[in-house]
Amino acid sequence: MLAEQRRLLCEYGHRAATTGLVVGTAGNLSVRAGDLVAVTPGGVALDRLEPEACPVVDIEGHLVEGDLRPSSETPMHLAVYTTTGAGAVVHTHSVFGTVVATTMNELPPIHYNVLLLGGTVRVAEYATYGTPELAASVRAALKDRRAALMANHGGVTIGDDLDGAFEATRLLEWLCEVYVRARSVGEPRVLTEEQLAAVVRRALDPPTFPRRED
Repeated sequence: MLAEQRRLLCEYGHRAATTGLVVGTAGNLSVRAGDLVAVTPGGVALDRLEPEACPVVDIEGHLVEGDLRPSSETPMHLAVYTTTGAGAVVHTHSVFGTVVATTMNELPPIHYNVLLLGGTVRVAEYATYGTPELAASVRAALKDRRAALMANHGGVTIGDDLDGAFEATRLLEWLCEVYVRARSVGEPRVLTEEQLAAVVRRALDPPTFPRRED
C-alpha cells in the first residue's frame, strides 16, 4: 500500500539526515495520497529508514497498514492536511531554524525569497509535542504560508509533494541561517511591505531580452 510514497519518505528522510536537517530520530515526514497518509515511524532514525517500516494511516489517524507505530507528530501532520490541502509535510529540528524558533516570535523578511514561503515566517506557540494543542498552534501559524517555526522545537513546511516540502525546508533553514549570522555582524535590515510588493510585481512582469539581429 502506497509503495511509491513510502519509498519517497525514505529517499527524503535520508536526504534530511545527510544534510544535517535532522539528527537521530528527530524529525518526521509524511505524504498524502487521497484519504491515506504514509508517515515515518516513531523511534527510527531517518537515515536508516526502510519503506516497509513506514506506517499508513487514514486522514482521521487510524492505522491502516504497518507494524511500527506512526510518528508521535502524526496528529500535527493530519491537522495540516485537513486545513491546507498540502500533499506532503516535512518537520525537522534543524540547527538555525531551532535557534530562531527558540528566540524569536517570527522570522522577519530579511530576504525577498521569504515570499516563496508566503511571507514572514510565524513562530507557532509552544506546546508539548504530539498534542492537539501543538497541532492547532502549527495549523494557525501555517495560514497562507508554506512554512512555520515551532517555539523551542523546530520547523515545519508543506508542499504539493515531498520534493516541494523538502525544498521549502531547505529554504527555511537558509533564511534562518542568514538571519542568525547577520545578527552576529549587526542589526539585519528588514524589507518593507512596499519592497516585497515590488518583488512580486517584478516576478509577474519579468524583463524581456530582444533577440539580436545579425
